[in-house]
Amino acid sequence: MQNKTLTEDAKVRDVLKALSTSDFRSFGLRQIAYIRFVKTEKTSYYRICSADGEELMNVESLALAKVLARQEDLEPVIVQ
Repeated sequence: MQNKTLTEDAKVRDVLKALSTSDFRSFGLRQIAYIRFVKTEKTSYYRICSADGEELMNVESLALAKVLARQEDLEPVIVQ
């Protein structure tokens, strides 16, 4: 069983390594929303971005960012 898992992991690694830059950027595009805390001199907020880095919106709380991502059928992922 362990050898089968290692073989499957190697296949996944090979597929991911073969992705073009464009394909890699769109990986998870319709499944994941990245949420990042942003602090400036005047304000702070949570930025919601698509998997390819496109800014979708800024909101005042992490809880709201998660809810909005899930309403769009996206899995929220917190990044720093």
